[in-house]
Amino acid sequence: MDQAADGPRTDHRALAAAGVTVVLWASAFVSIRAAAPHYHPGALALGRLLTASVALAVVLLVKRVPLPPRQAWPGILVSGVLWFGLYMVALNWGEQGVDAGTAAMIVNIGPIVIALLGGWLLREGFPPMLLAGMGVSFAGAVVVGLSTSDGGASSLTGVLLCLLAAFTYGAGVVAQKPALQYASPIQVTTYGCFIGTALTLPFAGQLVSQLPEAPLTATLNMIYLGLFPTALAFTTWTYALSRTTAGKMGATTYAVPAVVVLIAWIALDEIPAWLTLLGGAICLTGVAVSRRRPARVTAA
Repeated sequence: MDQAADGPRTDHRALAAAGVTVVLWASAFVSIRAAAPHYHPGALALGRLLTASVALAVVLLVKRVPLPPRQAWPGILVSGVLWFGLYMVALNWGEQGVDAGTAAMIVNIGPIVIALLGGWLLREGFPPMLLAGMGVSFAGAVVVGLSTSDGGASSLTGVLLCLLAAFTYGAGVVAQKPALQYASPIQVTTYGCFIGTALTLPFAGQLVSQLPEAPLTATLNMIYLGLFPTALAFTTWTYALSRTTAGKMGATTYAVPAVVVLIAWIALDEIPAWLTLLGGAICLTGVAVSRRRPARVTAA
Protein backbone atom coordinates (compact mmCIF):
# COMPACT_ATOMS: atom_id res chain seq x y z
CA MET A 1 0.00 0.00 0.00
CA ASP A 2 1.21 3.52 -0.76
CA GLN A 3 2.04 5.59 2.26
CA ALA A 4 1.31 9.29 2.58
CA ALA A 5 1.47 11.84 5.33
CA ASP A 6 -2.20 11.44 6.09
CA GLY A 7 -2.11 7.61 6.17
CA PRO A 8 -2.25 4.74 3.70
CA ARG A 9 -3.99 5.29 0.40
CA THR A 10 -5.80 2.75 -1.72
CA ASP A 11 -3.51 0.99 -4.21
CA HIS A 12 -5.76 0.85 -7.25
CA ARG A 13 -3.42 -1.41 -9.21
CA ALA A 14 -3.43 -3.97 -6.41
CA LEU A 15 -7.23 -3.76 -6.22
CA ALA A 16 -7.51 -4.28 -9.99
CA ALA A 17 -5.17 -7.29 -9.82
CA ALA A 18 -7.17 -8.75 -6.93
CA GLY A 19 -10.37 -8.20 -8.94
CA VAL A 20 -8.96 -10.15 -11.90
CA THR A 21 -8.00 -12.96 -9.54
CA VAL A 22 -11.44 -13.12 -7.93
CA VAL A 23 -13.27 -13.29 -11.28
CA LEU A 24 -10.96 -15.95 -12.74
CA TRP A 25 -10.98 -18.09 -9.59
CA ALA A 26 -14.76 -17.88 -9.57
CA SER A 27 -14.86 -19.04 -13.19
CA ALA A 28 -12.70 -22.01 -12.22
CA PHE A 29 -15.58 -23.57 -10.29
CA VAL A 30 -17.65 -23.69 -13.48
CA SER A 31 -14.79 -25.24 -15.48
CA ILE A 32 -14.00 -27.79 -12.76
CA ARG A 33 -17.65 -28.82 -12.78
CA ALA A 34 -17.41 -29.48 -16.52
CA ALA A 35 -14.08 -31.34 -16.45
CA ALA A 36 -14.31 -33.31 -13.20
CA PRO A 37 -16.67 -36.06 -14.46
CA HIS A 38 -14.09 -37.05 -17.07
CA TYR A 39 -10.82 -36.67 -15.13
CA HIS A 40 -9.84 -38.07 -11.75
CA PRO A 41 -8.86 -35.44 -9.12
CA GLY A 42 -5.10 -35.98 -9.44
CA ALA A 43 -5.20 -36.13 -13.24
CA LEU A 44 -7.20 -32.90 -13.43
CA ALA A 45 -4.78 -31.17 -11.05
CA LEU A 46 -1.77 -32.35 -13.06
CA GLY A 47 -3.30 -31.33 -16.40
CA ARG A 48 -4.15 -27.90 -15.02
CA LEU A 49 -0.68 -27.39 -13.52
CA LEU A 50 1.14 -28.70 -16.60
CA THR A 51 -0.74 -26.23 -18.79
CA ALA A 52 0.04 -23.37 -16.42
CA SER A 53 3.70 -24.39 -16.14
CA VAL A 54 4.17 -24.38 -19.91
CA ALA A 55 2.54 -20.94 -20.24
CA LEU A 56 4.56 -19.47 -17.38
CA ALA A 57 7.80 -21.02 -18.67
CA VAL A 58 7.24 -19.28 -22.02
CA VAL A 59 6.82 -15.96 -20.19
CA LEU A 60 10.06 -16.55 -18.26
CA LEU A 61 11.96 -17.30 -21.46
CA VAL A 62 10.55 -14.34 -23.40
CA LYS A 63 11.13 -11.89 -20.56
CA ARG A 64 14.45 -13.56 -19.59
CA VAL A 65 13.47 -13.70 -15.94
CA PRO A 66 16.34 -15.04 -13.77
CA LEU A 67 16.07 -17.61 -11.01
CA PRO A 68 14.63 -16.30 -7.74
CA PRO A 69 17.21 -15.33 -5.11
CA ARG A 70 18.11 -17.87 -2.45
CA GLN A 71 16.15 -16.04 0.28
CA ALA A 72 12.86 -16.51 -1.62
CA TRP A 73 13.09 -20.28 -2.06
CA PRO A 74 11.76 -21.40 1.34
CA GLY A 75 8.48 -19.53 0.77
CA ILE A 76 8.25 -20.65 -2.87
CA LEU A 77 8.86 -24.27 -1.89
CA VAL A 78 6.26 -24.27 0.90
CA SER A 79 3.60 -22.51 -1.20
CA GLY A 80 4.33 -24.79 -4.17
CA VAL A 81 3.88 -27.94 -2.11
CA LEU A 82 0.89 -26.77 -0.05
CA TRP A 83 -1.10 -24.52 -2.37
CA PHE A 84 -0.24 -25.56 -5.92
CA GLY A 85 0.14 -29.25 -5.11
CA LEU A 86 -1.84 -30.52 -2.11
CA TYR A 87 -4.63 -27.93 -2.26
CA MET A 88 -5.65 -28.65 -5.85
CA VAL A 89 -5.68 -32.43 -5.41
CA ALA A 90 -7.43 -32.29 -2.01
CA LEU A 91 -10.16 -29.95 -3.27
CA ASN A 92 -10.84 -31.98 -6.43
CA TRP A 93 -10.94 -35.18 -4.39
CA GLY A 94 -12.98 -33.70 -1.53
CA GLU A 95 -15.72 -32.49 -3.87
CA GLN A 96 -16.34 -36.11 -4.86
CA GLY A 97 -17.53 -36.81 -1.32
CA VAL A 98 -19.45 -33.63 -0.47
CA ASP A 99 -21.72 -31.37 -2.48
CA ALA A 100 -20.44 -28.06 -3.84
CA GLY A 101 -22.22 -25.99 -1.20
CA THR A 102 -20.66 -27.89 1.69
CA ALA A 103 -17.24 -27.76 0.03
CA ALA A 104 -17.52 -23.99 -0.41
CA MET A 105 -18.39 -23.48 3.26
CA ILE A 106 -15.44 -25.58 4.44
CA VAL A 107 -12.87 -24.10 2.04
CA ASN A 108 -13.91 -20.61 3.12
CA ILE A 109 -12.15 -21.32 6.40
CA GLY A 110 -9.00 -20.58 4.36
CA PRO A 111 -9.14 -16.76 4.62
CA ILE A 112 -9.57 -17.09 8.39
CA VAL A 113 -6.45 -19.26 8.49
CA ILE A 114 -4.64 -16.59 6.45
CA ALA A 115 -5.68 -13.82 8.85
CA LEU A 116 -4.67 -15.80 11.95
CA LEU A 117 -1.33 -17.02 10.56
CA GLY A 118 -0.59 -13.62 8.98
CA GLY A 119 -1.29 -11.81 12.22
CA TRP A 120 0.90 -14.22 14.17
CA LEU A 121 3.77 -15.25 11.84
CA LEU A 122 3.94 -12.15 9.62
CA ARG A 123 3.17 -9.74 12.49
CA GLU A 124 0.38 -8.10 10.50
CA GLY A 125 -1.71 -7.81 13.64
CA PHE A 126 -5.46 -8.31 13.88
CA PRO A 127 -7.17 -5.11 12.64
CA PRO A 128 -10.73 -4.95 14.03
CA MET A 129 -12.26 -3.96 10.66
CA LEU A 130 -10.53 -6.88 8.94
CA LEU A 131 -11.76 -9.39 11.51
CA ALA A 132 -15.28 -7.92 11.45
CA GLY A 133 -15.42 -8.03 7.65
CA MET A 134 -14.17 -11.62 7.57
CA GLY A 135 -16.86 -12.60 10.07
CA VAL A 136 -19.56 -11.02 7.91
CA SER A 137 -18.18 -12.62 4.73
CA PHE A 138 -17.90 -16.05 6.32
CA ALA A 139 -21.54 -15.79 7.37
CA GLY A 140 -22.41 -14.95 3.76
CA ALA A 141 -20.38 -17.94 2.53
CA VAL A 142 -22.32 -20.20 4.90
CA VAL A 143 -25.61 -18.83 3.53
CA VAL A 144 -24.45 -19.46 -0.05
CA GLY A 145 -23.29 -22.94 0.90
CA LEU A 146 -26.57 -23.82 2.60
CA SER A 147 -28.59 -22.50 -0.32
CA THR A 148 -26.64 -24.59 -2.86
CA SER A 149 -26.27 -27.72 -0.77
CA ASP A 150 -28.20 -30.77 -1.97
CA GLY A 151 -29.12 -31.69 1.58
CA GLY A 152 -27.54 -35.14 1.42
CA ALA A 153 -25.23 -36.74 3.95
CA SER A 154 -21.63 -35.62 3.56
CA SER A 155 -18.76 -38.09 3.41
CA LEU A 156 -16.39 -37.77 6.38
CA THR A 157 -13.46 -38.28 4.00
CA GLY A 158 -14.76 -35.51 1.74
CA VAL A 159 -15.13 -33.11 4.67
CA LEU A 160 -11.61 -33.88 5.92
CA LEU A 161 -10.17 -33.38 2.43
CA CYS A 162 -11.92 -30.01 2.10
CA LEU A 163 -10.53 -29.03 5.51
CA LEU A 164 -7.07 -30.05 4.30
CA ALA A 165 -7.61 -27.89 1.21
CA ALA A 166 -8.59 -24.91 3.37
CA PHE A 167 -5.54 -25.18 5.62
CA THR A 168 -3.05 -25.80 2.79
CA TYR A 169 -4.50 -22.80 0.93
CA GLY A 170 -4.18 -20.55 3.98
CA ALA A 171 -0.67 -21.71 4.87
CA GLY A 172 0.45 -21.46 1.25
CA VAL A 173 -0.60 -17.82 1.01
CA VAL A 174 1.21 -16.92 4.23
CA ALA A 175 4.35 -18.66 2.91
CA GLN A 176 4.21 -16.58 -0.29
CA LYS A 177 4.26 -13.23 1.49
CA PRO A 178 7.87 -13.28 2.76
CA ALA A 179 9.08 -14.75 -0.56
CA LEU A 180 7.72 -11.63 -2.31
CA GLN A 181 10.20 -9.50 -0.36
CA TYR A 182 13.00 -11.02 -2.44
CA ALA A 183 11.39 -12.27 -5.67
CA SER A 184 8.96 -10.84 -8.20
CA PRO A 185 5.33 -12.02 -8.44
CA ILE A 186 6.04 -13.88 -11.70
CA GLN A 187 8.99 -15.71 -10.11
CA VAL A 188 7.02 -16.73 -7.01
CA THR A 189 4.06 -17.90 -9.09
CA THR A 190 6.04 -19.74 -11.77
CA TYR A 191 8.39 -21.69 -9.55
CA GLY A 192 5.61 -22.48 -7.10
CA CYS A 193 3.63 -23.86 -10.04
CA PHE A 194 6.65 -25.91 -11.17
CA ILE A 195 6.90 -27.45 -7.69
CA GLY A 196 3.18 -28.23 -7.61
CA THR A 197 3.44 -29.87 -11.04
CA ALA A 198 6.34 -32.04 -9.88
CA LEU A 199 4.32 -33.06 -6.82
CA THR A 200 1.39 -34.23 -8.98
CA LEU A 201 3.49 -36.17 -11.52
CA PRO A 202 2.50 -39.53 -9.92
CA PHE A 203 -0.93 -38.94 -11.53
CA ALA A 204 0.61 -38.83 -15.02
CA GLY A 205 -0.58 -42.36 -15.81
CA GLN A 206 -4.18 -41.42 -15.02
CA LEU A 207 -3.95 -38.28 -17.15
CA VAL A 208 -2.48 -40.12 -20.14
CA SER A 209 -5.13 -42.86 -19.99
CA GLN A 210 -8.08 -40.47 -19.55
CA LEU A 211 -7.03 -37.83 -22.07
CA PRO A 212 -8.05 -39.80 -25.22
CA GLU A 213 -11.40 -40.78 -23.70
CA ALA A 214 -12.45 -37.38 -22.36
CA PRO A 215 -14.66 -35.18 -24.56
CA LEU A 216 -13.03 -32.16 -26.13
CA THR A 217 -15.02 -29.76 -23.96
CA ALA A 218 -13.65 -31.34 -20.77
CA THR A 219 -10.08 -31.09 -22.03
CA LEU A 220 -10.59 -27.48 -23.13
CA ASN A 221 -11.91 -26.67 -19.66
CA MET A 222 -8.79 -28.25 -18.12
CA ILE A 223 -6.59 -26.13 -20.42
CA TYR A 224 -8.61 -23.03 -19.50
CA LEU A 225 -8.05 -23.82 -15.81
CA GLY A 226 -4.31 -23.89 -16.41
CA LEU A 227 -4.06 -20.74 -18.51
CA PHE A 228 -6.40 -18.37 -16.72
CA PRO A 229 -7.40 -19.33 -13.14
CA THR A 230 -3.85 -20.66 -12.55
CA ALA A 231 -1.16 -18.99 -14.72
CA LEU A 232 -2.81 -15.56 -14.95
CA ALA A 233 -4.86 -15.40 -11.75
CA PHE A 234 -2.10 -16.67 -9.46
CA THR A 235 0.24 -14.06 -10.95
CA THR A 236 -2.22 -11.21 -10.41
CA TRP A 237 -2.75 -12.62 -6.90
CA THR A 238 0.96 -12.50 -6.02
CA TYR A 239 1.22 -9.00 -7.53
CA ALA A 240 -1.59 -7.78 -5.28
CA LEU A 241 -0.23 -9.73 -2.28
CA SER A 242 3.14 -8.02 -2.70
CA ARG A 243 1.41 -4.65 -2.26
CA THR A 244 -0.85 -5.34 0.73
CA THR A 245 -1.23 -7.69 3.70
CA ALA A 246 -2.00 -11.40 3.52
CA GLY A 247 -5.04 -10.87 5.75
CA LYS A 248 -6.62 -8.30 3.44
CA MET A 249 -5.94 -10.44 0.37
CA GLY A 250 -7.54 -13.43 2.06
CA ALA A 251 -10.62 -11.38 2.89
CA THR A 252 -10.88 -10.31 -0.76
CA THR A 253 -11.41 -13.92 -1.83
CA TYR A 254 -14.73 -13.95 0.02
CA ALA A 255 -16.09 -12.21 -3.07
CA VAL A 256 -15.56 -15.44 -5.02
CA PRO A 257 -18.85 -17.15 -3.99
CA ALA A 258 -20.85 -14.12 -5.11
CA VAL A 259 -19.06 -14.03 -8.48
CA VAL A 260 -19.53 -17.80 -8.91
CA VAL A 261 -23.28 -17.32 -8.52
CA LEU A 262 -23.23 -14.57 -11.17
CA ILE A 263 -21.11 -16.57 -13.64
CA ALA A 264 -23.27 -19.70 -13.23
CA TRP A 265 -26.34 -17.53 -13.79
CA ILE A 266 -24.92 -16.10 -17.04
CA ALA A 267 -22.97 -19.08 -18.43
CA LEU A 268 -25.07 -22.02 -17.24
CA ASP A 269 -28.48 -20.36 -16.96
CA GLU A 270 -28.62 -21.47 -13.32
CA ILE A 271 -31.07 -19.04 -11.75
CA PRO A 272 -29.98 -18.55 -8.11
CA ALA A 273 -32.45 -18.76 -5.25
CA TRP A 274 -33.13 -15.63 -3.22
CA LEU A 275 -31.13 -17.13 -0.32
CA THR A 276 -28.12 -17.55 -2.63
CA LEU A 277 -28.35 -13.93 -3.75
CA LEU A 278 -28.64 -12.81 -0.13
CA GLY A 279 -25.54 -14.80 0.82
CA GLY A 280 -23.60 -13.32 -2.08
CA ALA A 281 -24.59 -9.81 -1.04
CA ILE A 282 -23.45 -10.53 2.52
CA CYS A 283 -20.09 -11.81 1.21
CA LEU A 284 -19.52 -8.61 -0.77
CA THR A 285 -20.53 -6.47 2.20
CA GLY A 286 -17.99 -8.26 4.37
CA VAL A 287 -15.24 -7.70 1.81
CA ALA A 288 -16.06 -3.98 1.75
CA VAL A 289 -15.98 -3.83 5.55
CA SER A 290 -12.65 -5.68 5.72
CA ARG A 291 -10.98 -3.14 3.41
CA ARG A 292 -12.23 -0.09 5.30
CA ARG A 293 -9.79 1.86 7.41
CA PRO A 294 -10.81 2.92 10.91
CA ALA A 295 -11.65 6.61 11.19
CA ARG A 296 -8.68 8.72 12.29
CA VAL A 297 -9.03 10.64 15.50
CA THR A 298 -8.16 14.28 14.94
CA ALA A 299 -7.17 16.78 17.57
CA ALA A 300 -9.86 19.17 18.66
